[in-house]
Amino acid sequence: MRARLIYNPTSGKEQIKKNVADILSIMEQAGYEASAFPTTPEPLSAKKEAERAAKAGFDLLVAAGGDGTINEVINGIAPLEKRPKMAIIPAGTTNDFARALHVPRDNMISAAEVILKNQTIKTDIGKAEDTYFMNIAAAGHLTELTYEVPSHLKSVFGYLAYLVKGAEMLPRIKPINVRLTYDGGVYEGEASMFFLGLTNSIGGFEKISPDAQLNDGMFSLIIVKTANILEIMRLVALMINGGKHINDPKLEYIKTSKLHAETIDKDFKMMINLDGEYGGDVPMTFINLKQHIEFYANLDDLPYSVEEDELEDASDKFIQQVEMLTNEDIDGDGEVSKGDKA
Repeated sequence: MRARLIYNPTSGKEQIKKNVADILSIMEQAGYEASAFPTTPEPLSAKKEAERAAKAGFDLLVAAGGDGTINEVINGIAPLEKRPKMAIIPAGTTNDFARALHVPRDNMISAAEVILKNQTIKTDIGKAEDTYFMNIAAAGHLTELTYEVPSHLKSVFGYLAYLVKGAEMLPRIKPINVRLTYDGGVYEGEASMFFLGLTNSIGGFEKISPDAQLNDGMFSLIIVKTANILEIMRLVALMINGGKHINDPKLEYIKTSKLHAETIDKDFKMMINLDGEYGGDVPMTFINLKQHIEFYANLDDLPYSVEEDELEDASDKFIQQVEMLTNEDIDGDGEVSKGDKA
């Protein structure tokens, strides 16, 4: 069996280059004849190498880098009839897909050692016209912030950072008249944004789609109907507090295997965000490719990391701030925060 490590040498503060030999050694221990390919500044370098390696008959592709590198490798093999297995070594900022696969995000060697456990899962992959995505498709004014927020803010606060930045966009946040056609129904009306998720994690938060499954062939469609920034922040606080946002009347939460998105005003431009990158404009059709790629995964519990503790602290503080703004008990502790909590 042959395996190819496709790695971004600039990811992880360039630490990944120092670990290549050890990663290849682990791949050899797993029974693979291993080799490596460092991506280059050439556009779609990882995608092109993934396609080449798959067509050359490699049995495993190990994508090492941020979500962007992993997305490129997926796009290289997803259109093919015969697709190799994949493993991922996260070295980016949010690493949402690694989180979903329970792959360690704070140690590259530990992430590579997941291959030795020989646990795999066939995961769903999203298709948006001719582009593939592994985590999320999104559209609307606030989703455009992905292109504007510095990467260091995304690392801990994720989409909360986008909402903080979003305060600067208040004049630009307006509801959009959309038509969203999904399995067995149509939503037609105003929305500030929508999310189409394959996993339960966006920007490091695991409650955006609390019942999401990686291999059931279904997207989680979230339609945010309000454009009021305080109401949006309240929804985020409810999400953090156990995924309670899905029952709120300010949004729709729908399971679907496909979606066609369009604006009712055909002259209105609505950009699509695919796994954090610009993916084109509506109209666009999304299809869930059930169990399309087999990934090595850690099917046991996630290991503890400092990032989790920091994220929990940031979440608590955010909920307190929203309680102060909305005068509502969101965390269910029987009181509304007045700003005097630690």
